[in-house]
Amino acid sequence: MERSSSIARRIRAFRKLKGLTQLELAEKVNISIAVIGSIERGTRKPDERILSRIAEALDVSLEELTGTEAQNLIQRPH
Repeated sequence: MERSSSIARRIRAFRKLKGLTQLELAEKVNISIAVIGSIERGTRKPDERILSRIAEALDVSLEELTGTEAQNLIQRPH
């Protein structure tokens, strides 16, 4: 659940950073505003396909959107 809420926060933060409303993002991703709202609240876990489309709409990498790039750096042994 922690990872899901982290992704939800990151999606909302990137959306606001790009100056988009939930409706504008929903239209770019071709999903309903209700789905975007649920994802951002963390009550719905987006699948890989939707995450990829959200990342593309926000002009960020999937790794940036999900925070997996940072996790990989932390988990790498030195």
